[in-house]
Amino acid sequence: MGFLSDRLARVKPSPTIAMTTRAGDLRASGRDIIGLSAGEPDFDTPEHIRQAAKNAIDAGHTRYTAVDGTLSLKQAICGKFARENGLDYAPSQITVGTGGKQILFNALLATLNPGDEVIIPAPYWVSYPDMVLLAGGTPVVVPCGIDDGFRLTPQALEAAITPRTKWLILNSPSNPSGAGYGRDHMQALTDLLLRHPDIWVLSDDIYEHLIFDDFRFTTPAQVEPRLKDRVLTMNGVSKAYAMTGWRIGYGAGPEPLIKAMAKLQSQSTSNPCSISQYAAEAALNGPQDYIASSRKAFQRRRDLVVAGLNACPGIDCPTPQGAFYVYPSIRDLLGKTSPAGASIDSDEDFCTALLEETGVAVVFGAAFGLSPHFRISYATSDDQLKDAMNRIRGFCEACS
Repeated sequence: MGFLSDRLARVKPSPTIAMTTRAGDLRASGRDIIGLSAGEPDFDTPEHIRQAAKNAIDAGHTRYTAVDGTLSLKQAICGKFARENGLDYAPSQITVGTGGKQILFNALLATLNPGDEVIIPAPYWVSYPDMVLLAGGTPVVVPCGIDDGFRLTPQALEAAITPRTKWLILNSPSNPSGAGYGRDHMQALTDLLLRHPDIWVLSDDIYEHLIFDDFRFTTPAQVEPRLKDRVLTMNGVSKAYAMTGWRIGYGAGPEPLIKAMAKLQSQSTSNPCSISQYAAEAALNGPQDYIASSRKAFQRRRDLVVAGLNACPGIDCPTPQGAFYVYPSIRDLLGKTSPAGASIDSDEDFCTALLEETGVAVVFGAAFGLSPHFRISYATSDDQLKDAMNRIRGFCEACS
């Protein structure tokens, strides 16, 4: 009998973390590495949020809190939903966890039984399928290709639904593609879901504020109020306020689900960091000007990267509506040979050769469930991005 749990055999380590780790190892060995694999804003957390955390320490707010968040933070979250999304929630319908990932995992673990299915549009965030598997469910991956703008269509959703479908996971704007669901597209999906009353929606809105051009963010419970009682809307402070390390995510949904998630959290991590909760409260209640300034910087970087990649032979890079990722196709590079002689038979081959030969770290598309693509995170400096685009272009021009 083996020592480790059989459930670990169902999942794999995060490919994004693996690529970031490999890039770090090469950098430590003296290589000049440009890391474009991590999904993390490179800006500092705004000053008033940092000050709120210091004030919390000085005030002695360093003890246990309620299991799934302080009342004052939950009230701030309710205010955010009312102000920005037109959604009315009570604090009893709010849960706070150690990052958005815990909110998602708690929801799945609290609701899935063996054989229950979760529809996941691909490309997807790498953790969705593995969280479903760890919770005992079955991921049902629906490819949403470049011709569909990397978005789930009502027809594809209808075809994926079975009597065992329990959840649909939607992420807009999306990691890894940056694709966003506009109101009309979201309405078409919610219209379909109204005809399937046993399916719940897990809406991952973590990139809500990172939107560009004339795109307008919408979330399912906002678009179709009749779905609200079977929607869990997840969000957090990590991306919008450059607070990835503070580890605060939150969710809003029906009270029975929120209570079940709190019960689960009470026997796992218990409360999120008390100091981080006070910082998150300041983020939600305080000045919001940081969001506009960071969005402007990310849009400039997006345009730089899209133009740079589309100048590379064999790469086709659509322009995303949000987040800080691009998801270009390398279909025209398959079957070629890298400048150093490596065969490029897959997107993983391409990314491995690119890292080893140019020092640019990106993540291969198979990790996100849709090939042949790769993901770039442009949450780094303009100079680094320009250097990376030049290296990628040189690599592609030398492929034969």
